[in-house]
Amino acid sequence: MKKNLILSLMVLCLAGLFANAQQETASADMADQIAKAKYVMLFIGDGMALPQINSAEAYLSSVNGTPVGVKQLTFTQFPAQGMTTTYDALSFITDSASAGTAIASGNKTESGVINYNVAKTETFTTIAELAKSAGMKVGILSSVNLDHATPASFYAKEPSRNNYYNINMQMANSNFDYFAGGMVRLDKTPKGEKSALDVMNERGWQIATTREELNALTPGTQAYAYYNTSFTRNSLDYAMDQEADDITLAEYVDKGIELLDNENGFFMMVEGGKIDWACHANDAAASIKNTIAFDEAIQKGIDFYNAHPDETVIIVTGDHETGGLTLGFAGTKYGSAFDEIGKQKMSYEAFDTYVFKPYKEANGNGGKFADLIPAIEENFGLTDLSDYEAQMLEEAFARSMKGEEIASKTQDYLLYGGYNALTVTITHLLNQRAGLAWTSYSHTGVPVATFAMGVGQDLFNGYYDNTDIFKKMSQIMF
Repeated sequence: MKKNLILSLMVLCLAGLFANAQQETASADMADQIAKAKYVMLFIGDGMALPQINSAEAYLSSVNGTPVGVKQLTFTQFPAQGMTTTYDALSFITDSASAGTAIASGNKTESGVINYNVAKTETFTTIAELAKSAGMKVGILSSVNLDHATPASFYAKEPSRNNYYNINMQMANSNFDYFAGGMVRLDKTPKGEKSALDVMNERGWQIATTREELNALTPGTQAYAYYNTSFTRNSLDYAMDQEADDITLAEYVDKGIELLDNENGFFMMVEGGKIDWACHANDAAASIKNTIAFDEAIQKGIDFYNAHPDETVIIVTGDHETGGLTLGFAGTKYGSAFDEIGKQKMSYEAFDTYVFKPYKEANGNGGKFADLIPAIEENFGLTDLSDYEAQMLEEAFARSMKGEEIASKTQDYLLYGGYNALTVTITHLLNQRAGLAWTSYSHTGVPVATFAMGVGQDLFNGYYDNTDIFKKMSQIMF
């Protein structure tokens, strides 16, 4: 009896080993059969999961006069669609550094770390570095500063994402071909040291800070194109705050395709970083408008794909969800009114900068909430305030005028986060009227959606981890 049991277990083990070997062989054969992509475009919506996507589509539907339903973004119509988990090595809820590392290198690490293992003893090679080694041109683009965690995850290796100077010097000394979007943090340059821009100029990079200079960039020399305004922290303005002469992320993508196209192909990573920033501040309108702007940037990739369908793959994903955005609010029950979002004319940050701060400086302790009601009505459409709404706004106004720091782990933090109490209350009330709500000022752990179109697109169907995005791209590219 005992002997028979042992023999049965041995047979089962051998069968399992044989099955595993067959599976590995089949996977290897499948990898060999997948056509290789000459052009690879990876678009990452920072903070973008299904709530951010669906709220943008619901808003677009309302703009087109359809109160119920969605108007799909271009990338949600891609033929391959999957769900992607985002946890990192030590936490179920990731940050952008560990998530960026996972996507860029296929390795888990802890939050705050870029392309190092948890022990800080080993560095990881990124998909962008592999592409460059294979002879492809490489471009890294973002609507936020280029030494921020997500773009940095494709060219830098740092134990801390806050080592801005080290990160932007790695950018300046890289052999990548095109960087575009926000500035690097020049204010982090140690006294007496060369800045990243100094090094780029010494190395003969083309630097473009205006549309004319961007248009004048030519292939063959490393290029850095950036656009910075006075109040948006080294980034592009929020899409809803941009003026006609501002350079958009879509324009940077369009120019990047022109500069990177060559007989050996290219890899381009494009981050829609301000979706995340808007969601941290619980500003649904800014998130929605930036998701739409991100989609417009993706359309530039689609235009290129249409000319090279047998050689191109476009992948769209998020690194994590931000804000705990929900499409539903207790106060509106089953009702939604996404057209309310269209009443907001400026982002929370623009309101802080151009309306509230000047008012506070001019009035100090003598300010009255009634003075700001016309500006709130004009820029957010918050008319006919209920007693509850008026009370919430007056309390937040008083808090903002005092200028007190809002500490975490307090009731005030749950109400306002670390943001201007008045501004975040304004956006909360408008969002609630629309039927939207938030649970956090930070990231959440819900999976993100991943979409693909082009060479090897079917690899991106299903349910998989963010580290698998690197593995799937590697199968397609090398």
